[in-house]
Amino acid sequence: MKKVMLKTTLSLAVTLASSQIFASGFALNEQSVSGMGTGFAGRSSSADDASTVFGNPAGMSRLSGQQVTGGIAVIDASTDIKNASGNVNGTNKGDMVPFTGVPMGFYTNKLDDQWAIGFGVYAPFGLATEYENSFQGRAFGSTSDVKVITLQPTVSYAFNDRVSIGFGPTINRISGKLESDLALVPGTPEAHVKIKGDDTALGWNAGILVQATDTTRVGLTYHSKVTYKLKGHTEIEAGAGTPAQLLQSNRYDASLSIDTPESWDLSVTQDLSDAWKVYAGSTWTRWSRLKDITVENKGVTAGNAGAGGAQAFTTIKEDQNWHDTWAYALGTSYQLNKQWVLRTGLTWDQSPTNNTNRSPRIPTGDRTIFSLGAGYAVNENLVIDVAYSYLKEESVKVNDAKGINRYSAKYENSANGFAVGATYKF
Repeated sequence: MKKVMLKTTLSLAVTLASSQIFASGFALNEQSVSGMGTGFAGRSSSADDASTVFGNPAGMSRLSGQQVTGGIAVIDASTDIKNASGNVNGTNKGDMVPFTGVPMGFYTNKLDDQWAIGFGVYAPFGLATEYENSFQGRAFGSTSDVKVITLQPTVSYAFNDRVSIGFGPTINRISGKLESDLALVPGTPEAHVKIKGDDTALGWNAGILVQATDTTRVGLTYHSKVTYKLKGHTEIEAGAGTPAQLLQSNRYDASLSIDTPESWDLSVTQDLSDAWKVYAGSTWTRWSRLKDITVENKGVTAGNAGAGGAQAFTTIKEDQNWHDTWAYALGTSYQLNKQWVLRTGLTWDQSPTNNTNRSPRIPTGDRTIFSLGAGYAVNENLVIDVAYSYLKEESVKVNDAKGINRYSAKYENSANGFAVGATYKF
């Protein structure tokens, strides 16, 4: 029982750390509606609106006056589960991702020819999965709900009309809830396990923007690693006859430390004519930092000396062996007339997971994303942006086991993303 419960607690670490991996899974890349239209190909070089606070803070030097950019993206994901098997009976409907909204908001103010300041609030990472109660793989995750909200004050400095730099610290609040139903002993009811944890941690975002020629602009952005030290607890609702009933309490403390990886984003914006622009970008993320996750547990005692799970929880280590990832994007925009700009993009995004460690909480693989977008200038001060993306992942296998629990299946994931936003200049 101790090993089973510790590995369930470990799932909290895996999923909270994986809130960033969903930039390669169920992506929450949506920090810019205009950028979404080009598949985020020019994220660090375009500087089209105040969302450059996230994309490249150096881009604030290109914006005039004060600007406010805000919007929301909604994600409608679907999954087809095939060839499922496990140690318990159950269903595999695959409808486990709720309709999810991702808000964003940014402000910039150009103080003079050199200095600009800005602020951003956005959700860079997140996870929401909720399988049906009878899900066959419920021992490895019936419900997962992880949210990250980031605040970013930002400053930029322009050396001249060609080169600018920018920097912003990030204040990141993460919270998560996980639930699963574990079979501890054959023939006895399952134990329902609910885990919660949260933390606030600091990071930073920096960039450089270079107008290399009159028609070519190059941007490089760095997002730092973030060290989380989560505090949480686990609640266990034990069915009659399960070993979990031997515990004196159904609640114990859990703590863990996670370093989420740094990333680099390099992109180029090329003006082909007064109307046409093309964008190319690549992002590298150092997921190889996540070799393993170590969880410290305390506070569990047993109701009698004969309980197998009576010893105090100390430390458990579980290998992850994730690898570094690359994402590549190519996009274009066309200024149809004074009011309308049209956008499109294509993205390929690599997943850091592997067949050995992939679980039903994160059943993600390499993905291809096709995007469309448009911007409409209502007047000189107000622009409305819309975007649509279709995501298709390669089919992947889940083959998970812990204790007496086993589950294997083939997952095929896809998603539709819709976004609307506005930029007001004053």
